[in-house]
Amino acid sequence: MIRGFLAGLCVLAATLGFGQSGEVLPGPILTWEEKRYDFGDVVQGDRVEHTFRFTNTGTAALLITNVEVSCGCTTPKGWTRDPIQPGERSELTIAFDSAGKNGKQIKVVTVVSNSVAVDNKITFTANVLPKVPPQP
Repeated sequence: MIRGFLAGLCVLAATLGFGQSGEVLPGPILTWEEKRYDFGDVVQGDRVEHTFRFTNTGTAALLITNVEVSCGCTTPKGWTRDPIQPGERSELTIAFDSAGKNGKQIKVVTVVSNSVAVDNKITFTANVLPKVPPQP
């Protein structure tokens, strides 16, 4: 009885595992050109921006409904509210204000959309250096 149950469980696991490899999910799929960006060293108080580019590699229109940031120092801008058709490219600009920050910063941005893929986060890093006061 237990042997039969284990054999059935193995068949189920193998079927699920093989069924997912190579399959294309129907619907919109947000595919990033890059998911991480490093601003490198920035001086405290600097404002820097980076544009993340993506393509809808799916089979239906992609709709971005919100862009969530992990900190008030991060501002998303430049993302379209219009549907992005299959094969179309678009972009999202992220601005980072380093005022009040110090040292290594790792920020996560979550794109809320109707994408069937779970790949909805991008990150950036920056190393914030202390601002050196001018010498008299």
